[in-house]
Amino acid sequence: MLLSYFHVYFLLPKLLFRKKIISYILFFLIGLVVFYIIRTELIFIFINDNVWPESQTPQSAYAFNHILVVFLIGIYDVGLTTTIKLTIDWIFDRKRIENLQANQLKTELQFLKAQIQPHFFFNTLNNLYALTLERSKQAPEVVLKLSEIMEYILYDAKEPRIRLLNEINYIQNYIDLEKLRFGDKVSVQINMQGDIETQSVPPLLFLPFIENCFKHGAVENNKLNVLIEFEVTHNNVLRFYVMNNYNSFPQNKKNHGIGNQNVLRRLELLYKDKFTLDIKTEKQRYIVELLIQL
Repeated sequence: MLLSYFHVYFLLPKLLFRKKIISYILFFLIGLVVFYIIRTELIFIFINDNVWPESQTPQSAYAFNHILVVFLIGIYDVGLTTTIKLTIDWIFDRKRIENLQANQLKTELQFLKAQIQPHFFFNTLNNLYALTLERSKQAPEVVLKLSEIMEYILYDAKEPRIRLLNEINYIQNYIDLEKLRFGDKVSVQINMQGDIETQSVPPLLFLPFIENCFKHGAVENNKLNVLIEFEVTHNNVLRFYVMNNYNSFPQNKKNHGIGNQNVLRRLELLYKDKFTLDIKTEKQRYIVELLIQL
């Protein structure tokens, strides 16, 4: 027992794990020697002169054969106890690492979610500012819609998952704000199919794609047409589809958007390989299709 404790709690952490190999071997051999002397003397004093009762013939102390056998016994005992100790430590370390990873995942998701909120309010307050400059009668309605969105973010969006219908209603409020700003220049159609009512999703997952429609769409010069589809298929896959006409991005214009990268990172953390995200441009149309295995 003393040899095993000496090896597990001193030699391993102080020498072997610190890559002091020569010192480890030296002290381990010294430990075997001390183990041999104490074991042999105790047998010789308290039991009988035959220090190797298992042998068919009497063996004297400090003989080569006896030293070899006792050393092997010591190495076997140390190896067994060390294996048990390292296995237990590995199990606890694995649980600790899993807990740390879970906490890190939760922290990163909260950070990504927090990024969306000031990004959204920055855009919305810009819209409200433009309306106040024009002394528009729509400004109070914008404030009302904005308050509803703030209530959603302060309460519902704190949860890890919310009802899909609540998320769609939140998107509808955002679209209403944009319609108040641009009026007849914006046409938005939202289609829903399948078992939408019972599904839950992470909050604020789809809004960045909707924001991009108004940020990069053709609303400044032409009428902006947006098609949004939510569909839950028979094999429990959520299909989110957005299509809008857009203006070509100027080459010298720097894009400061964080939305798409933010959503992609959240999807990777939440769903790993259980989603596909396809973003493409086709005949002056910007198309996003997201498939999530619920």
